[in-house]
Amino acid sequence: MHSFGYRANALLTFAVTILAFMCAIASLSDNLNSPSPSAEIQILNVNWFQKQPHGNDEVSLTLNITADLQSLFTWNTKQLFIFVAAEYETPKNSMNQVSLWDAIIPAKEHAQFWIQTSNKYRFVDQGHNLRGKEFNLTLHWHVMPKTGKMFADKLSCPATD
Repeated sequence: MHSFGYRANALLTFAVTILAFMCAIASLSDNLNSPSPSAEIQILNVNWFQKQPHGNDEVSLTLNITADLQSLFTWNTKQLFIFVAAEYETPKNSMNQVSLWDAIIPAKEHAQFWIQTSNKYRFVDQGHNLRGKEFNLTLHWHVMPKTGKMFADKLSCPATD
């Protein structure tokens, strides 16, 4: 006859194995989701453009952000972390990326939204490369699951004045 400790160990091992298997199934089921998010970002106003004392350019913008990210939510999604980034090229760097605004979306009900806001973070270029520079606004998201690996993607939004 087996002791109580042996039986408890066997039961606990079986329970953890089943739990791990269920977590793996939940994580793999996210691959069956085909999200189709949509977003549009408009630049409503350039609030100010200034050259800082040490020579860097800084811009303040008013943005109109419209997005429908509900298709990113599955039964395994805990929350979304989203951010808007300005991406542009300079002679020194082929890719510059500056985060302008971010948010956490805790539930599918909040994933369809419209917001008018100024950039939350400073839009500063190291140098004087912003004046007259074309830049793209991109909506990035990180899907944080309840179990499994986190994945990220982005959607380049047409920046319209």
